[in-house]
Amino acid sequence: MSMNEQEYLTPEGLKRLEVELEHLRSVRRVEVAQRLHEAMEEGEITENPEYEDAKNEQAFVEGRIMDIEQLLANAILIEPKSGPANEIRLGTKVTLTEVGTTDKEHYIIVGSAEADPSNGRISNESPLGRALIGKKNHEEVQVQTPGGAIKYKVTHVGNK
Repeated sequence: MSMNEQEYLTPEGLKRLEVELEHLRSVRRVEVAQRLHEAMEEGEITENPEYEDAKNEQAFVEGRIMDIEQLLANAILIEPKSGPANEIRLGTKVTLTEVGTTDKEHYIIVGSAEADPSNGRISNESPLGRALIGKKNHEEVQVQTPGGAIKYKVTHVGNK
């Protein structure tokens, strides 16, 4: 993510990041500092794998803190109720049926920072997310996948 890249977040996603940031600052930093302190007390730090591991963990924790701070600084909160109720947009829950099947798939359209396809959260920047934005109930979309094109019919739009 570039320095000023805007990121769309749902209210839940924003809260989740704020909780993670607080945990990293108040718990993980302290744990890593304690590990470093203990590793340094063991004597020679140049050949100490525990010290190296703690330093790597510290770098990871500090990097994640910086990433979340930057993400929050550039966040745009998704307002699910803005726009026509039957139009797919960020924050919208949508039910799709692959054309030719009766299998229903349920998704919510989110920003890339919250994307978790295995849990039904697809990014507005993904091929399916891009195809769905602006569509309405009963419209069809076609999405190119590595296995070929797939057609979906929108069977429900909305947060109910």
